[in-house]
Amino acid sequence: MPYIPPPELASLSIAEIAELAEAQKLPPVDQWDPQETGDSEMRIATDGTWYHQGDPIRRPAMVRAFSSILRRESDDSYALVTPYQKLSIIVEDAPFVAVELESKESGPARMLAFRLNTDHLVVAGSDHPLRFGAEKPQPYLQVRDGLEAVLARPVYYQLAELALEEGADPVGIWSDGVFFPMETRP
Repeated sequence: MPYIPPPELASLSIAEIAELAEAQKLPPVDQWDPQETGDSEMRIATDGTWYHQGDPIRRPAMVRAFSSILRRESDDSYALVTPYQKLSIIVEDAPFVAVELESKESGPARMLAFRLNTDHLVVAGSDHPLRFGAEKPQPYLQVRDGLEAVLARPVYYQLAELALEEGADPVGIWSDGVFFPMETRP
């Protein structure tokens, strides 16, 4: 089946975005326990670029395919997993980058939909919380099973602007009925 790019988020309703995000079916990598292990000789750089043997992977379809079998291990390492093989992969920061944000509604009714660099859609909420680190101000979005997306700088600025416009105290943002404070305290 040929790859069909997702529609522009701005043109979709809340229900349509939620339906698209829910429809993304991924392999059950958490259920696989392959005996064969090795090194994929792959790395995901801080900017979200995937590399194999030092060269960037230039085909977006390959990155999308590999990202669908990515798993975070109990020791916080990462692996590409199939039913027959588990190959380690180096992740410099987060395996995904949130590159686009669409906000619908406001306050507790707001829905924040993020498009990742792999074209997956994630709606922030109780299953996909936003995290604002104390050690560095960079925000992260929980994607699935311990895998996170770092918010690209323009997306972070857009999110901060929305939060400031909302005027909550503490500064924060609502999505899918959950409030995410942006201030971090020691």
